[in-house]
Amino acid sequence: MKILVTGGAGYIGSVATYMLLQKGHEVVVFDNFTTGHEAALKKFEEEYKSRFKYYEVDLKDKKKLAEVLKNEKGIDAVLHYAASCMVNESMENPAKYFENNVYGSLNLIESIANAGINKLVFSSTCAVYGETQYTPVDEAHPTNPANPYGASKKMVEDIIAWYGKLKGLNYVILRYFNVCGASDDGEVGDSKNPSVLLIQNAVRGALGIEPFFLTCPKVDTPDGTPIRDYINVVDLNGAHIKALEYLGSGGKSDIFNLGTGTGNSVLEIIEEVEKITGKKIERKKAEPRQGEYAKIYADISKAKASLSWEPTRSIEDSINSLVKWYKKYPKGWE
Repeated sequence: MKILVTGGAGYIGSVATYMLLQKGHEVVVFDNFTTGHEAALKKFEEEYKSRFKYYEVDLKDKKKLAEVLKNEKGIDAVLHYAASCMVNESMENPAKYFENNVYGSLNLIESIANAGINKLVFSSTCAVYGETQYTPVDEAHPTNPANPYGASKKMVEDIIAWYGKLKGLNYVILRYFNVCGASDDGEVGDSKNPSVLLIQNAVRGALGIEPFFLTCPKVDTPDGTPIRDYINVVDLNGAHIKALEYLGSGGKSDIFNLGTGTGNSVLEIIEEVEKITGKKIERKKAEPRQGEYAKIYADISKAKASLSWEPTRSIEDSINSLVKWYKKYPKGWE
């Protein structure tokens, strides 16, 4: 297939691009490089010249979107990863999240509809659920975002659903839980510097790349730290490829949770990183992040049944892949 990947220079999108190219697909990437890294795309361009192309495009620029889509014929489907995605920042600067995530996504959805592209896989988040009423969280759980990031993603979900009803858009919405790890070979990973993701930060701290700080608030869990569901980035993107196949074979538009089905606390993760790396991580405390909640982990039975997907990589696998990545690229693509 010929796949358009938005945000393909970012962490999750670059791993997706790498996996799609390895599977023989043709890939076109859109990225505005505000947080993505062009070096990742140059690497793909060098290795997969005939099947890869990228454009510097901001999704808020509707005119540029239309121009590029007019030139790029034959796109079969879109994987839409591009978004601002830091919970704490969204509490401090909500306008950025509604402009980038909502307005940018609306432009993209309208532009692909005008270009006759009718298959979309959207990168959403478990943050649409807010404080959990029960765990594990299934797709029927009430949505009540606790921060503008989650609210912006829920708005985009609603826009997609309306385009499904009114414009014939076929879609899969994937609600991620916490993403971790790098590609299995350690060649593509998270370049955010600093990262806002716990396992990445803990590995960086253990390897001495950057000091580690505990930024979680005290919450009502057994050890007082938040419990989250940590899914490996390769498993996560495997679900996107399954979603493309599902839509390609006539599957109906739907929403699926992506996680592991289990939760780990922040302190449990730190201890696991220490065990694997053999390094003690100093637990310095920094300003607690806003908009966090105590506990959330996924019910993934729907994705297993409908997409024939389930995660296969453990926390240990994710930590090991990050150790490979950060040893090769301690400062990421920079």
